[in-house]
Amino acid sequence: MIDPEIMIRPHIQDMPHYVPILPFDVLSRQHGLPPDQIIKLDANENPYGALPEVLEALANLPYSHIYPDPESRTLRSALAQYHNLPEETILVGAGADEMIDLLMRLLIDPGDTIINCPPTFGMYIFDADLNRANVISIPRFPDFSLDKNAILQAVETYKPKLIFLATPNNPDGSLPSLDQIDKLLDLPLIVVLDEAYIEFAPSGSSQIDKVLSNNNLVVLRTFSKWAGLAGLRVGYGVFPNVLMPHLWKIKQPYTVSVAASAAAQVSLGNTSKLQEIGYKIIAERERMLSLLKEIPWLHPYPSQANFILCQVMEKEAAQVKKQLAGRGIFVRYFNKPGLHDHIRISVGKPNHTDSLLTTLKLME
Repeated sequence: MIDPEIMIRPHIQDMPHYVPILPFDVLSRQHGLPPDQIIKLDANENPYGALPEVLEALANLPYSHIYPDPESRTLRSALAQYHNLPEETILVGAGADEMIDLLMRLLIDPGDTIINCPPTFGMYIFDADLNRANVISIPRFPDFSLDKNAILQAVETYKPKLIFLATPNNPDGSLPSLDQIDKLLDLPLIVVLDEAYIEFAPSGSSQIDKVLSNNNLVVLRTFSKWAGLAGLRVGYGVFPNVLMPHLWKIKQPYTVSVAASAAAQVSLGNTSKLQEIGYKIIAERERMLSLLKEIPWLHPYPSQANFILCQVMEKEAAQVKKQLAGRGIFVRYFNKPGLHDHIRISVGKPNHTDSLLTTLKLME
């Protein structure tokens, strides 16, 4: 009899666990709270949820017993029309996370180098570790801006294949300048812009229309945030033509369910309604920012996303998170390089903000 553990690949044995955010039902069981008493501000989800038209479509799915289209042709056609881009440049998957995974599997041999700019979204490191990439971390400046000179030096020294940039960045909500992105596109590597939160940024911030003119640019998008479909897992990427045939080779065929595809298509048919919800979230973000500034032991950072990062001063951020959770309010806690004693608060509805601020003021 053999011990299966000795067969596990060594680099996976040594990998750290990715710590995901928990859903309503798990939080409810853990904290003894009914789901309707939970204010969930820890995962940057859209508090308004899917549109009523989406819920109606989901309730009337005609072909849930049939495998989905492996190429998501109808959805890709709708996305092509929405972005005014060729359908052939678009790949749809189970969230933008699948796009990150596919890029790594396509391009990274063990030992190949990528650049990461922490603090940022943790899935870049997760997939890099899974694919045995050599990760060169270029820490951001204290204001979360990019260290352009260090990136240029790293490209020259390590010859990386990829650089990942969340735009706006998670967890702080900052945006690199268009000039910075253009300079990165001049470098001999593939620039991956993760635009998961771009709908909450100023108009003109997206770089998705530049993919056609830059064969080293990839732009990732998701329906999780702006369309309120996080639970259905549907995202997409726009890729250079040269990569697309090979991405199709390695993509599993049925990762986008009929439910996710239908929900995304209906969302694209109602973008004006989603835009109105986006405006409400942006307005609430600015209101929440001004209110958080009134808390003397918090330093909130300006954000172009649907969340606000705060440095906790004179208190322990872990204790603040715990006290909020005791009142049914859940936020994200960070305590790692570049983010010691920070919490990130998703933008909820106005009554969520009011409950949050009332509880924070009681801690003074």
